[in-house]
Amino acid sequence: MFYSIELDARLASIQEESSDTVPEFLQDFSWQKVFTALIILTIAYIFLLGARTASNWLSERVPLRFRPAAKQSVPFLQAMVIGGAIIYVLSLFVKLSPDKVIALTGTVAVALGFAFKDYASSLIAGVVALFETPYRVGDRVQIGDNYGEVVQYGLRGIRLKTVDDNIIFIPHNKIWTEPISNANNGDLEAQVTTDFYLAHGVDTELVIKILFRAAYTSKYTQLTLPVQVIIEEQVRGTNFKLKCYPMDARDEFIYKT
Repeated sequence: MFYSIELDARLASIQEESSDTVPEFLQDFSWQKVFTALIILTIAYIFLLGARTASNWLSERVPLRFRPAAKQSVPFLQAMVIGGAIIYVLSLFVKLSPDKVIALTGTVAVALGFAFKDYASSLIAGVVALFETPYRVGDRVQIGDNYGEVVQYGLRGIRLKTVDDNIIFIPHNKIWTEPISNANNGDLEAQVTTDFYLAHGVDTELVIKILFRAAYTSKYTQLTLPVQVIIEEQVRGTNFKLKCYPMDARDEFIYKT
């Protein structure tokens, strides 16, 4: 009898706690807050589009030495805006005490880890790449078999513009498994190597003079950086490698031609 009374009391207590807890959680929900959240997300999206457009516009009008900085500021701005928007929207519906933030972060991390392993890996790699900077917007990189200019840096991956004017999307998680070759590493200039093959017995001094003259008289050459000619004898002939820097890495293939 006493056990029955005690059990009934415990059940009543649990039901009372549940009835108190659920309304407390649901009382923060309203259509007005949903509408506010949609407005915040829309404003964040429009702001990011505007920031990207403004960055591209500004980078083409500032002095060349400031162009990389103008383009490379967008990924950091994008991460801050998206993070701020998500935190604000969550604060509309959830009381973000430190304990709840930790619990929510852990739950989301576990859920993403199991359900979207590759997606979560790309997001984490994107954050890591912001600070380790294996590539930036404007860099000319080789990732696997793909070479080109990084024209966009997203949270999940980058967009690479190739020599053929194709746009290739590469997820950030490639930094875990693929070697990344960066030609300019945030600088405006990138070294260009042009190969010339001539017959054995050619006048090497004359060829070297002609190549140096071609480099120093080109309107694209960055004269403050070194110009080198390297000679290598091969079976099919003598290979002359002309190594020099255009003032703008985007002129790489025009300069090489």
